Amino acid sequence: MKRMHGRTRGRRVGLASVALLLGLALAQSDGTPPAVQPPPPVVSPTPPTSPAPAPASPTAPPAPSTPDTSADTGEGSSVSLTRTTKDGGKRLIRVVRTGTSDETGIFVACQPLDDDPPGTPTVSVFSESGAGGVRVSIDKNVIVAPLAVVTQKEGGDGHIEVSAGSARFLDDVPKDAAGNPKTDQLSRCEVEASPQATPDTVNVTQGKTRLKGSKLTYDDSDGVAYIDGPITFSRQNQDSTLTGSSAKIEVNVDDQTTTLVGSVTLKDGDRTSSAERVEYDDAGNVAILRGTPQNPATSVTADQRVTASVIRYNLDTGSVVALGPIGGEFQDGTDTTSPATTQPASTPPVTTPAAPGTPPPAP
Repeated sequence: MKRMHGRTRGRRVGLASVALLLGLALAQSDGTPPAVQPPPPVVSPTPPTSPAPAPASPTAPPAPSTPDTSADTGEGSSVSLTRTTKDGGKRLIRVVRTGTSDETGIFVACQPLDDDPPGTPTVSVFSESGAGGVRVSIDKNVIVAPLAVVTQKEGGDGHIEVSAGSARFLDDVPKDAAGNPKTDQLSRCEVEASPQATPDTVNVTQGKTRLKGSKLTYDDSDGVAYIDGPITFSRQNQDSTLTGSSAKIEVNVDDQTTTLVGSVTLKDGDRTSSAERVEYDDAGNVAILRGTPQNPATSVTADQRVTASVIRYNLDTGSVVALGPIGGEFQDGTDTTSPATTQPASTPPVTTPAAPGTPPPAP
């Protein structure tokens, strides 16, 4: 099979080559002086005719047969997946190799071969060791890593894996331990991908927030992109830096939400807040910490400890608003637990002074 750098491999489409025939004007030249022209006949002159219209421009060639794959765009190559949500909406997921040099990576789309069964997907491999890496856009998040493998089904949706690692073209179809040619799609395409789940190599940007993980997996079965940890992140505010960590991240493409999951910690100055799940919205400047009766959300400073089923955290100011049931401990040691309280505006001790009078939104 012919190697095609940055092009579609697998099924190859032949291009018809059209030769254009040029008419040559033949002039008779026998060396005889030109004959004297006879006088023109006495007839009325024919009115000049309008010049013939110019021939129409040739029709542009048809679009390629793989509309979701664009090569040589100046920014590398890309694949787009369209997610159809449960309510019929459309969400676009785009994967782009930012580099164009064969020295820093490859792009290849392994399409089904003629003998593959119906429904065989196209498997695309992106690798890029340059600074821009492979870029994946999902909802408000832009993910950058060295390697992405995209399994694209008919219709646009499919499966994505993003991680550290590399990919390369092979000279021949590799063989298994018994010496027989391997039959998986990438091997038949003479491509090898070597993913590696490595901490801090999957970089996620959401607005002013920068997060790092080890691997991203997305599948159309639930429309959720899972980013494995350990997750670390930071957000530079005007006067301080918010830092944090969690076990993983879930990006729900249908609901357009980003959730930090598992032992989530947010630290800004002397305030440390924690919960098992945190809905994170950089554009809205808010994180919603959600706890359980057994493990409530908490927010702690040097002289205050607030616990609640829900805590609304302002990412810009670091202030918190607690939604009941609420408990609190303060510098004088007083326990202000009030399980029936659900209106933080009427409970000044559990609302930080940085956000006075802020009406609490529904959790």
